[in-house]
Amino acid sequence: MINGNNNSRFSSTSSTQSTTSSSTTTTSTTRRSILSKTFPAIVAALTASTTNLNLRPKEVQAFITQDSEWPLWTALPVAPYNRRKTIRYQITDGVWAFDQLIGIYYVHVPIRMTVVTSPRKHGLLVYAPIAPTIECLSLLDELIDTHGPILDIILPSVAVEHKVNAGPFARKFPNANFYVTDKQYSFPLNLPNQFLGLPPWTQTLPQSSSSSLSSSNTKYNPFGDDFEHQVLTVKPGIGSMYQDVAMLHKPSKTLLVCDAIFAVNGTPPKILTEEEEYTRALLFHARDAKNETVPDTPSNRMKGWRRIVLLFNFFFPGSARADLGLPPILDALRTPLYSNGWGGWMPFTWAEETEEIRDFETFSNNGKPTILPIIQIILSRGTRQVKDWLNVVKSWDFTRVVPMHLDAPLDNVGPKEFGETFDLFVNYNNEDSNIDENNANFVRFCDEDVQFLRKAEEGPLSFSVYKTSLGPLRGKDGPCGLVRPSASSSKKG
Repeated sequence: MINGNNNSRFSSTSSTQSTTSSSTTTTSTTRRSILSKTFPAIVAALTASTTNLNLRPKEVQAFITQDSEWPLWTALPVAPYNRRKTIRYQITDGVWAFDQLIGIYYVHVPIRMTVVTSPRKHGLLVYAPIAPTIECLSLLDELIDTHGPILDIILPSVAVEHKVNAGPFARKFPNANFYVTDKQYSFPLNLPNQFLGLPPWTQTLPQSSSSSLSSSNTKYNPFGDDFEHQVLTVKPGIGSMYQDVAMLHKPSKTLLVCDAIFAVNGTPPKILTEEEEYTRALLFHARDAKNETVPDTPSNRMKGWRRIVLLFNFFFPGSARADLGLPPILDALRTPLYSNGWGGWMPFTWAEETEEIRDFETFSNNGKPTILPIIQIILSRGTRQVKDWLNVVKSWDFTRVVPMHLDAPLDNVGPKEFGETFDLFVNYNNEDSNIDENNANFVRFCDEDVQFLRKAEEGPLSFSVYKTSLGPLRGKDGPCGLVRPSASSSKKG
């Protein structure tokens, strides 16, 4: 292939199959050993006895090739570790999504990069880079051949799961412009960008396309007339920051956002269903008993996905009971060879299926856009900033939204529907510190689902986040009356 004038190109092509090798097994075993030192004590105790065991069935290792390997996974040691399969699919003309996977304890969800054309500049723009594996870059190469080189790369967030791969990705395209939001930080020490893995040519993303200034101090949109962008910045507490970039791709009327909005329905995403190795997460969570081996059926995949979504959003959902004590751990240590890994550790007991489905459907609301609960906690500390950001975004012309997690695209979501997702902030006018009971921090979910987050916000998080007159999260319609399983109803299998 001919090298584009600002692209590092690859001759390798993506493949869907390879043979299992002993080196892959060794890599997997080493990875588990490292992770057992990284996770909290509960997980460390559970994995310690399985460190030297290959818990992946050999027949499924062949579906992810060496081109999917990501050697820098230890920078953020979460699943799928070094085995980063990438799938690409077209959203609409000039817009493509690249999905990989991210998660812990099989609570695996998509993490997404979006690539769009820049017709007037004859190239491509990359939003929210993911791990630049050979497979990912090969899939990107196909777009470069047709639409021109990578011109601009944007890191639209300060969140570590997005930041950790942005630097390595930008280094693959050293002549592309690389922009990051201006409040990048690290914890516990706030280090300069160069210590965060970002390359020396990193530029600060202007706050708005309408207020960008050139070197001659005149208004200038760095991405050209095909784009608009607006940065949302909220400081939720001491030592923390939240940023998101709304970016409009005018030719396709597509709005890109990182974490501020998302939606989900009952259908598992492609990244979890197209690879047998990844499908294990769905079947692992579809169990009702610890030692159960769940058959791979569409209904079991949907059941596992429902539970993954509820755990991802609420940590301790209202339709489940958690037991993070020693009994489930000891029980798992007795079965280190459980086929799907983790010794079959099952710290959650789920309610009857009708209750669980009711919980999920209340949350999903037929795939209507919403705000991640933990993000709402953050945004409620910056109501003025959210309203100002919304006023700009709602003035744009778009017909779909592409978030960087869970479902995409969100079709038939324009300025009106996007704004309705943030009605809480639009209708909020209280500027003092007293809780406004008429415009409280409502969510459309079951109140039982946000109970854990509410207690955390009133307890441990109260030292790390500022007070808000919106108060803690609460269900708009109150409790759903979910019948949580009793403490004695755990099924051993």
